[in-house]
Amino acid sequence: MRIFNGGPAQSLDKVVLFPFDDFSIPFQHGVRLSLEGRIGGHGTKPVVPLGDSGAPDSAWIAFYGTVLRVEDEFWMWYLGQGSDEAWHQRVCLAKSSDGRRWEKPNLGLVEYRGDKNNNLVAMGGDLHVQACVVFYDPDDPNPNQRFKMAFETRKYDSRLSVAYSADGKSWQESINNPVGGWFEMGGGARVDGCYYLAGQGGKHGVGIRQLVTTASYDFENWSEATTAGLRRSNLSPKPSVSGKNDGEQVHLGAALWNRGNVIIGLYGKWDGHPSNDRRMLTMDLGLAVSNDALHYKEPVPDFPMVSAAEDSWGEKRRDSLNLNFPALIQGQGFENIGDETLFWYAPWPEEASDGVRVTSWPRDRLSYFSPFDSGVWARSTVPPSHIVSAPIDLQGQSVEVSVNVLGLSEHSTIALEILDREFRAVAGYEREACDVLDGPGFKQPVTWKNVRLVENVADQIRIRVNFGGLRPEDVRLYAVYVEHV
Repeated sequence: MRIFNGGPAQSLDKVVLFPFDDFSIPFQHGVRLSLEGRIGGHGTKPVVPLGDSGAPDSAWIAFYGTVLRVEDEFWMWYLGQGSDEAWHQRVCLAKSSDGRRWEKPNLGLVEYRGDKNNNLVAMGGDLHVQACVVFYDPDDPNPNQRFKMAFETRKYDSRLSVAYSADGKSWQESINNPVGGWFEMGGGARVDGCYYLAGQGGKHGVGIRQLVTTASYDFENWSEATTAGLRRSNLSPKPSVSGKNDGEQVHLGAALWNRGNVIIGLYGKWDGHPSNDRRMLTMDLGLAVSNDALHYKEPVPDFPMVSAAEDSWGEKRRDSLNLNFPALIQGQGFENIGDETLFWYAPWPEEASDGVRVTSWPRDRLSYFSPFDSGVWARSTVPPSHIVSAPIDLQGQSVEVSVNVLGLSEHSTIALEILDREFRAVAGYEREACDVLDGPGFKQPVTWKNVRLVENVADQIRIRVNFGGLRPEDVRLYAVYVEHV
């Protein structure tokens, strides 16, 4: 199955139509997009807290790291700082069964303060690591490269470097390090066989932080040039005298979540004070969406998906060069676990962080469509509220359709229909044939006269969702799923 939404021509088992993805849902009539934000920051409880005195993460924990599903567990690679030394961050490992309760395994690999009883991964030396993005490729023909890490370290002056591991704990640097130029990474995704890293770096002549992307197919040969994917300010670059800390910027690219036909990103929404005082900047996490892993857009500009707002910022010490107002850092970590979507993050900067936090949404409910009332005159002269997807090439496959929806009742309904590429209803799958949906649900099956399977139709179809009833505005449509069976 393929969707013609401007992304890579890749075969997919599932297409997910999210309201914030106007490439996948280009046609919209009478609907309003709303995003679901969350509150984060020091007022929340860390799920990975500081270690005990003498531990390699006893001073602060920086989530310039990654959360991945590894078989039936969740693993987190994060950066720890001890309390008895100058700035020196090391890669640590934590594990969880549910994404909320984490333990720090005793790996016994690296000696720290004369003791190997800690959760430090082995990096082939006592490296100061500034960020790491980990990929898990269990089907890699080379078992020693099932885990792949892109990282930056002072050893190579923050230039892009890579390492490999069979178990995610003991790592071997590439003999070709550094494999790229200066690059401060925030997240990554693998799309159609290509690895993409999102961060800040490269040269684009703007003099401010923006989301840029570098790419590689073999994890060794990375594009020398980077793609400028998201820049918040539409103003020309400011004179150098204004410095790099003021204005609207994109901090460390974005944490990325590959959902097949769309890449979901949370980026550092850097808002610098006009005084250029770094201590007075704020940083929430904003939503950025891509269909090619290169170019990103904000569905709702400047909307804080995870807000750093907190009541205690005014009580913080004022002597730090980095610390005053509330700010967050995005880690590379999205997961759907049960009926929830989880995302991990931490306070920023490093010395402000006392651990990794997690926020959550009901599963896939980051945004929704709801109809709006255009008035009696408009209702009498225009079609009812509806959306229509981009063409989906079924490639001869049979599929099932489901919806993630709230607010259905006898007065608030939706009806789905299957169209061909040219917007004509497919016989047997018209809106009139769509059975009444039972009610709300994360994955409510759609049937047409009790037929669940969509098969033997035109290769390229569109999904149309029609909102109806006396109160259609009560409906919240979060996602439409089209899945190969």
